[in-house]
Amino acid sequence: MADENTFSELALPLFEGETTGHSCPRPQTKTPSYLKDHRKRLRERFVQGGANAMPDYELLELVLFRAIPRQDVKPLAHRLMKTFGSFNATLSASTTRLSQVAGVGDAVICELKIVEAAAHRLARSRIMQRPVLSSWETLLDYCQTAMAHRETEQFRVLFLDTKNTLIADEEQAQGTVNHVPVYPREVVKRALELNASALILVHNHPSGDPTPSQADLDMTAQIQRACGVLSITLHDHLVIGKSQALSFRSKGLLA
Repeated sequence: MADENTFSELALPLFEGETTGHSCPRPQTKTPSYLKDHRKRLRERFVQGGANAMPDYELLELVLFRAIPRQDVKPLAHRLMKTFGSFNATLSASTTRLSQVAGVGDAVICELKIVEAAAHRLARSRIMQRPVLSSWETLLDYCQTAMAHRETEQFRVLFLDTKNTLIADEEQAQGTVNHVPVYPREVVKRALELNASALILVHNHPSGDPTPSQADLDMTAQIQRACGVLSITLHDHLVIGKSQALSFRSKGLLA
């Protein structure tokens, strides 16, 4: 006996515009009217008031509408919020952890990661090729957006030219929940390749507490010594927590 897929293929016309005598159209699932009304109200409220007019779970609903077009996504939005704690943390969650939430499939993961990528790209565009020392708050916003909700440590280097304009933003290493391997030699080597005159180091603490560890202090001192030999300025080392960032420079931790 032919399976369902075989029957579906047999029912298709052989050429564009051709019909078959035995095809039977599959019933189309319609979106219930109450869902249409709910979605319409949410979209109108977002257009009129923006994101500030909506709690996190409703903002998630708006994102989920595209991935799940004919189902009530409010329960899934609440599950995601309960699992990850916030809209930002949900977007930043790994695909592995997202897939473990009931109701989350490839389409949902794709939509969430598109929004995350758009947020990162927008934040990054505000600092690239611009003097970062005079736009410090914008730089901190970018680092928070890109790194605050990551589940593992990431080490980035921001490379600046002689005018302190950001010429490159590169991820140097990824680590575990409480450690990331950093090689001062590679950091300085890359600075020379880019003809950078100054650096800003950035890494995150998934625990949320930006207090630097002794390993952070030692690694920073090593990079600063290596930079000094080559007349490269180390402006700062930022440690990104969940809701705040710590600056080595402002805390007097850079010589």
